Amino acid sequence: ARTQATAVAALLEKSHPNLRTELVFVDTAGDKNTDTPIHQMGGQGVFVKEVQRAVLDKRADIAVHSAKDLPSENADGLRITAFTARRTPNDALVGCSLHQIPLGGTVATGSVRRRAQLRAVRPDLQFVELRGNIHTRLSKIPENGAIVMAVAALEIVELTNHIAEVLDLDLAVPMVGQGCVAVESRTGDEQIREIVSVIDDARTRRSVETERAFLRELGAGCSAPVAAHVSPDDTFRAFMADGDTVVQVSGSLENAEEHKLMGVAVARECKRRITDGN
Repeated sequence: ARTQATAVAALLEKSHPNLRTELVFVDTAGDKNTDTPIHQMGGQGVFVKEVQRAVLDKRADIAVHSAKDLPSENADGLRITAFTARRTPNDALVGCSLHQIPLGGTVATGSVRRRAQLRAVRPDLQFVELRGNIHTRLSKIPENGAIVMAVAALEIVELTNHIAEVLDLDLAVPMVGQGCVAVESRTGDEQIREIVSVIDDARTRRSVETERAFLRELGAGCSAPVAAHVSPDDTFRAFMADGDTVVQVSGSLENAEEHKLMGVAVARECKRRITDGN
């Protein structure tokens, strides 16, 4: 989070030569409680609420988040002013690659989505919880097993050399917004909006807004095994699981003006297939 905030500050100062930024650090519920699984803490929002409060209280002008941590509904009094250009969105295995993990081997991840996706291709795998910052997680690689991490998280701290395998998007559809940094500001603060809007990446915004429309329609967050991702070639991939029923949908996002409607339509199709058991 500190590195992401520093990167956004650098982008803003590069875009506005006379601008000077100051970082305001906030401990979130997710930072303070490193023992409880994220999905048991309420899923999305555990890493953002205190940061958002700092902006609403005017202790800070903008909030910087991993877009995947943001609930699908905007917080009252705030708007997403910028989606920065997306880094690599894929998940990755650190330790062993998928084919190297022995029968019945262990994978550490706190994500119910990642567990459901990996279980679909390797039902023999055993899963254990994984919490903590990047360096803590890297110290918890199971023997002859792996941990699952976002490639973007390793990119931003320059630790991609630890990756054993980058998981294909068709095997592991990323979480909504994964690989993107979102910047929030107060609604009505046009001066800040104007300053921040120059780092908004149009292609990334279109993709992430589509994914967020999918999540909003489901009414689901990190506590449910769902995922959606729009690739640069406009391929829309979505994933949803309910018990042993797993659904994966892919299609093309052709109409830029109707991208949010596509997110809603794909969510409804996933729900229909889950209900039908296929």
